[in-house]
Amino acid sequence: MDTEAQHTERDPSSDPEGGSRSARVSGDDGPAPDEASTAGTAPSWRRTAFVGGACVAFVMLLSHFVVQPFLIPSGSMEPTLQVGDRIIVNKLAYRFGGEPARGDVVVFDGTGSFVREQPRGNPVTGLLHDGAAALGLAEPDETDFVKRVVGIGGDRVVCCDKDGRITVNGVPVEEWYVMAGDRPSSVPFDIVVPQDRLWVMGDHRSQSSDSRDHLGSPGGGMVPVDRVVGRADWIAWPFGRWSTVPATDAFGAVPAAPAGGHGAGAHG
Repeated sequence: MDTEAQHTERDPSSDPEGGSRSARVSGDDGPAPDEASTAGTAPSWRRTAFVGGACVAFVMLLSHFVVQPFLIPSGSMEPTLQVGDRIIVNKLAYRFGGEPARGDVVVFDGTGSFVREQPRGNPVTGLLHDGAAALGLAEPDETDFVKRVVGIGGDRVVCCDKDGRITVNGVPVEEWYVMAGDRPSSVPFDIVVPQDRLWVMGDHRSQSSDSRDHLGSPGGGMVPVDRVVGRADWIAWPFGRWSTVPATDAFGAVPAAPAGGHGAGAHG
């Protein structure tokens, strides 16, 4: 049903017999066909651009505060994570009082622990890269790393016992997630993790540059907890590997660090 009355007026060019060759609706000429087409197209493009911009803004906010995809560029976490995997990092895992636990696979900013501070580059290029990385379409920043937490604040982590196993607080850890054929570590060490720091290692020990490689660096290879971006909870791509990141109970028998702390460990 029409909701507005339609009024027609006779065109001055009407013939004397009353037949009208053209009519005007509501007393006004409509736009020419090409004008109407242009007028309809412009709002359509504006709506598309607005919706697209809103979607991008939503994804950026989501990736900044809640979850973020990361592209795995190397084999340092094989077999758990493989080259080309796109993982989803849960940024809320440690946001409300939670702390990284032994066995967690985490993404962290290695600035100041694994890499030196670098001068800022082109801000526009950086923004475009951050946007692509937020969608999982580009490799993460060179300062972002993904590793497994082996020691938390207060832990004494030693490599290795007589059976070649890493021990944490004196308890040997059966690391079934380590790449087949790799030793837990070919680098001996005996360290005590400072409070609010993490000792992290890759699962592909022979191919991973991790805390062991930075024992002599400022911070001794320990990652500040406040540099952790989040916990890797899901493998989202490729579809054939769509799953959660496997949890581990390898550290279930490890006791809490003594309240008074361990004696100072020697850096091996």
